[in-house]
Amino acid sequence: MNWSEAISRAIEYIENNLTNDITIEDISNYAYISPFYFKKGSAMLCGYSLSEYIRNRKLSVAGHELLNTNNKIIDIAIKYGYDSPDSFTKAFTRFHGSTPTAVRKGRKIKEFAPLKINVTLKGGYTMEYKIVEKEAFKVVGLKDSFKYETAYQDVPKIWKEFFMKSTFNKINANMQLILIQI
Repeated sequence: MNWSEAISRAIEYIENNLTNDITIEDISNYAYISPFYFKKGSAMLCGYSLSEYIRNRKLSVAGHELLNTNNKIIDIAIKYGYDSPDSFTKAFTRFHGSTPTAVRKGRKIKEFAPLKINVTLKGGYTMEYKIVEKEAFKVVGLKDSFKYETAYQDVPKIWKEFFMKSTFNKINANMQLILIQI
């Protein structure tokens, strides 16, 4: 079984068990993959942890149930794994931006759709290149540390700040600056 099949099976398991207590071991056993690698791989692919995904799916489905049924809020809370109406209301409000009671009265809810696997292969083309000798030049870089989860936002932000501040102009005035865009 390949990685995309394992993820598809994991998503299937989660969707079929949203009203149950779901553990990483249960999901990884169903998907035939090690819990350690599944947890790491799913966070890398999705951009959020497995527990965040499950919580968001449960709250999304609970929101639909609030809108489309007359079930008591406490019953919905218990159904989706919350021990008390208070803990459910707190999580629900944080996710949807409205309390369960307000949603019952017509407030909008957020949708958190199930993951879908979409595999795209890129590459497989020939690239022509040549080596050119250049005179010595200086290279300017930035050094910083980023969290893995937010690096895709933080790295472009730091470069944008660099170019907007006078730092770029000072460097460019003192030396020939070569910008390489990949």
